[in-house]
Amino acid sequence: MPIRLFDSQRHEMVDFTPISPGAVSFYVCGPTVQSSPHVGHLRSALVYDLWARWFGYRGLNVTMVRNVTDIDDKVLEQGEGSSEAWWALAERIEAEFASVTDAINILRPTKQPRATGDIPAMVDMIQVLMRSDHAYASEDGSGDVYFDVSAWPEYGQLTNQSVENLQQGSGESGAKRNPEDFALWKGHKQGEPDTAAWDAPWGAGRPGWHIECSAMATRYLGSHFDIHGGGMDLRFPHHENELAQARAAGHRYANHWMHNALVTVKSQKMSKSLGNGVLAADLLKQAPPLVVRYALASAHYRSELDLHDGFLAEAASALGRIETFLSRAHSAGLDTTTGGVPEAFAQAMDEDLGIPQALAVIHEAVREGNQAFDDDKTKVAGRLAGSVRAMMAILGLDPLDSAWSAGSSQSASALSSVVESVLDLRAQAKAEKDFAQSDALRAILDTAGIDVSDGPTKSTWSIRG
Repeated sequence: MPIRLFDSQRHEMVDFTPISPGAVSFYVCGPTVQSSPHVGHLRSALVYDLWARWFGYRGLNVTMVRNVTDIDDKVLEQGEGSSEAWWALAERIEAEFASVTDAINILRPTKQPRATGDIPAMVDMIQVLMRSDHAYASEDGSGDVYFDVSAWPEYGQLTNQSVENLQQGSGESGAKRNPEDFALWKGHKQGEPDTAAWDAPWGAGRPGWHIECSAMATRYLGSHFDIHGGGMDLRFPHHENELAQARAAGHRYANHWMHNALVTVKSQKMSKSLGNGVLAADLLKQAPPLVVRYALASAHYRSELDLHDGFLAEAASALGRIETFLSRAHSAGLDTTTGGVPEAFAQAMDEDLGIPQALAVIHEAVREGNQAFDDDKTKVAGRLAGSVRAMMAILGLDPLDSAWSAGSSQSASALSSVVESVLDLRAQAKAEKDFAQSDALRAILDTAGIDVSDGPTKSTWSIRG
């Protein structure tokens, strides 16, 4: 059975056939390093880590390029009025991103180029576009260069929108020929740091955001590669513009486009305007990394992931059941290092990375394994324990893997920490006579398999058998 994926340009499920047999080439939009990474950044990085792991399991040699946008308007804006230089800010935030992704066992990409390291490639691509009349320098002497949307009839093909609906860049110079045109190069402006300008034939300045990815993708993966991935929020204008300028420059570019859905907080979009952003580092303070990885991986990558009350408690409880089973196998002296992957798990993963269905296969194996122990069928239990570890390893979640330094006690500790936090919230709700909230929090724990007993002064809990 081939791997199938949802191509977000074609808007349909397709069989994946690599350009080069036995290999897959993958470009993923990485972080713009102007501020500390939030949970959305962490989830997106995890999605493509899981894809890479599954491609690897299926025998493909994976080359993944994930860029770092370390120069753009947002980076410079964050540096304004600060004693920290923009480039130092970018380096610090890049290190923060590496720290949180490493913490949840996201493998480093094959290559991770910084935009500032590939300026010559961007200048070269802009020159190609200008020679073919797909781009023009502004006539006001600003040094700005724009992509001419009217010269590329295929513009809008990624998101299937008409050009009239795609006006963008309202804060850019009025020297554009068309409202839909977008910046390929931004001439150096008065007040901007000299360190944020590079020489170019049309004037010193810096690249526009979109040209950065097109130039880096084709430099490191070639003119034609398998997959381009990123968050749903990048489809327009970023990926639309990437595709247009790359094709106009003569590149076939990506065969397939993938987009992961966004993160919500209590069913609301996570945004600065709502003040409900959750930093990745803060989430990692609420539960150990293994629990965070499980929680972020638990929803299908094309479904919104909601950070609701009990979000981490549910993950900790699920991991607790898996670890309890593996502990029984270890106590029985069984070898869990060799185990097969059930066909149902493989089929779920082959069908557009169906992790919720794959996790259901794991939990069914745990249930059967515990029943086998209860029935004194030790050999069957051992086989199932090995299978559980094999499946968890593919997902980067094997609790006995050395990547998780706290070992098998980690999920138990996480479960205790998270459940106690939920119980504290429930006690506060009861004290404030918000009984609807109190009941809702208890229902969350009940759904996660946690039984709560209310005493005169405090509540106690236990994992349902």
